[in-house]
Amino acid sequence: MIERYSRPELNALWAPAARYEAWLSVELAACEAMETLGEVPPGTAEGIRGRVRLDPERILEIEQTTKHDVIAFLTQVEETAGEDARWLHLGMTSSDVLDTSFALLLVRALDLIVAALDETRDALKARALEHRHTPIMGRSHGMHAEPTTFGLVLATFWDELGRGRERLLAARKTIAVGKISGAVGTFANVDPRVEAAVCARLGLTPEPVSSQIVHRDRHAEYFTALALVGTTLERLAVQVRHWQRSELGEAEEPFTAGQKGSSAMPHKRNPILAENLTGLARLLRGYAQTAMENVALWHERDISHSSVERIIGPDATTLLHFMLKRTTHLVRNLVVYPERMAEHVDLTGGLIFSQRLLLDLARAGVARQTAYVWVQRNAMAASRGGDDFRTRVLADPDINAHLAPAAVARAFDLSAHLRHVDTIFERVFGPQADEETTP
Repeated sequence: MIERYSRPELNALWAPAARYEAWLSVELAACEAMETLGEVPPGTAEGIRGRVRLDPERILEIEQTTKHDVIAFLTQVEETAGEDARWLHLGMTSSDVLDTSFALLLVRALDLIVAALDETRDALKARALEHRHTPIMGRSHGMHAEPTTFGLVLATFWDELGRGRERLLAARKTIAVGKISGAVGTFANVDPRVEAAVCARLGLTPEPVSSQIVHRDRHAEYFTALALVGTTLERLAVQVRHWQRSELGEAEEPFTAGQKGSSAMPHKRNPILAENLTGLARLLRGYAQTAMENVALWHERDISHSSVERIIGPDATTLLHFMLKRTTHLVRNLVVYPERMAEHVDLTGGLIFSQRLLLDLARAGVARQTAYVWVQRNAMAASRGGDDFRTRVLADPDINAHLAPAAVARAFDLSAHLRHVDTIFERVFGPQADEETTP
């Protein structure tokens, strides 16, 4: 199912062939830098580049013997590139190659993720504008609170994903770091100018003070940024699941021709896309926690982080990309029922206007706590049945002594609750929001 939504280039990014190509790009960049410094014969890197033929299966075969992936890689490179391959990896350690290439792959993955996030935000913006003035009950604690609009609800997700985008770009800068500083980061056998040249060529920044590795707080930030975006998608998914409940029916996922909701109950239309997103967000948070566990390593380095990153790098990036694609599909095709939303706004017989009535009484000179008691006693009685809230308010002598029937009517005016919607949209989307047409 992931392949249905993810771009082929992201899936291919983590394939063994791409990983070895990234390793080779680091090795050749270092070789070229050493040529410039006169430490390697001129033209060596270009000669290797022309002759080498990476063979992932052969590398894995060699690794069965060496039990070391970088040595297996270098051995296979030497098999096809010939004697010049002896100039590769001079003064370097495996982590110089692994960490620098990992940064390359994480940056490339993030660029694809940001592009997918932009598509999700575009879909949310379009639906928010479409339903800018569609009233819906706002709920707190799962209970009716006061009215809002469906467009405003969707705008919150657009805005939140904007902050997620900023975090991703900040994480991109944090992770775009390489190191070619040797076994414990002291440049004992490699010139610091090599590191500078390699990073410049690959679009990275040198780690200012490395150990044997690039420090893993950088990776923890990266995977946390991914998890936060996933959590925003989960918040949206939970909202969709609530809207789709049989008791509400305010919005629902698309249900395509031939789709089946249950093996036992033919009537079922379940929010499977949103439920899937909810579960996957938990995985992303788990990956972020694991990345944090990778920060504290023994001394200059151990390899307890290595096995973890072989999994969470491909999985977390591919997973979030998939989640964004799925969310975009869900938002674009979400079936909305404004009439059902309007029914729920009217469901409590005006109880949702209690705050406006309270404030109007306070403005009329009634002590706030006294006004609260008057309004609450009518609200509680109405919630138990019989006359609705507005009827009871109009018959309450204490309230009548301070508010005329026309004033009570104004307190029950829905439009008063929504009069600042356009102002909020302008704050969120800018002045151009008023000029954009709905789809």
